[in-house]
Amino acid sequence: MTTPLPLKQLLVLAAGALLAAAAQATPASDAELLAMMKTRVDVDHAGTGMVIGIIEAKGGHVLAYGSLSEGGAPVDADSVYEIGSITKVFTATILSDMVLRGEVGLADPVARYLPAAAAPPAFGGRQITLGDLSSQVSGIPSIPANLAPKDDDNPFADYTVPQLYEFVHGFAPTRAAGERYEYSNTGVGLLGHALTLRAGVDYEALVRRRITGTLGMNSTAIALTPAMRQHLAIGYGMPGVVAANWDMPALAGMGALRSSTADMLKFVGANMGLQKTPLYGAMQAAHQPRHAIEGREGASVALGWHVLEQHGSHIVWHNGGTGGYRTYIGFDTSTQRGVVLMSNSHMGSDDIARRALNSAFPLIVPKPMAM
Repeated sequence: MTTPLPLKQLLVLAAGALLAAAAQATPASDAELLAMMKTRVDVDHAGTGMVIGIIEAKGGHVLAYGSLSEGGAPVDADSVYEIGSITKVFTATILSDMVLRGEVGLADPVARYLPAAAAPPAFGGRQITLGDLSSQVSGIPSIPANLAPKDDDNPFADYTVPQLYEFVHGFAPTRAAGERYEYSNTGVGLLGHALTLRAGVDYEALVRRRITGTLGMNSTAIALTPAMRQHLAIGYGMPGVVAANWDMPALAGMGALRSSTADMLKFVGANMGLQKTPLYGAMQAAHQPRHAIEGREGASVALGWHVLEQHGSHIVWHNGGTGGYRTYIGFDTSTQRGVVLMSNSHMGSDDIARRALNSAFPLIVPKPMAM
């Protein structure tokens, strides 16, 4: 025999159940996502095609809409895009792996791995560390002041390592490293360069040795293979205007990689722990929040990754952009659902990617941005 609960207690339990249901992230359906993709491409003129990959414990699948270029072949899971600043997450994963192997330390000054003429200045005796660079609290300006591209459409192509050294050695910090989040492309580019000097190989080889070779990501590289070139989506700046591909030999660690949705699903799945790989420990360590982001509710930064806690979700994410591409990867640890979004447009679609994780996030048309 059971004893009936008092009405007041029943109401409390019912309210608790409703709150729990509201807090549970409900992703947009495939049909809803395809409708958003169609609108973004056909109405908002965000490139000519978009691909979204979804991965969960039960497996993954891909949604594709549009074409590689105006009048080109349809996009699919193997279509290749510049992933821009998502490269920073690869740099962070390499850093975390090197830390676990005892090759470097997060608290090591970056100057330890650079020529003396390239050492960035300290502020109040506080040197910039590898961890500072990866967590975007180094204080190094995002774009080097001595960047003077010969071709504005490919702005980092002729920027050299000596120029990088000159800039980071000569810039004047206004506060100590570690004090405040301030996104820096140059800072992570410097980190990637320092790690290559420590490892004794170039950035592309380091990524292949530490990440893509391990995960079987054969369509992720800086230099396009013949197969990647065949599947390359053409980037677009303004609607109908083809954008040049970007090269950044001196700052590869900040944004030089190209990849496919199929490959990035492998990377996201490994970060989620859906496949246990030798990188699991390094990836998990890189996800841990290190600094809150001032003025952004529920936002913090880890090693390379950003973390967003809103609408009942805990999303670990990063986006990317070059002249004609916008991309996003992320996963919600509360639901164990991950997403990859690739588009050949100057216009971001982070909002669609977030709705693929949790439909409580608003749908908006972001303004064009770079990097």
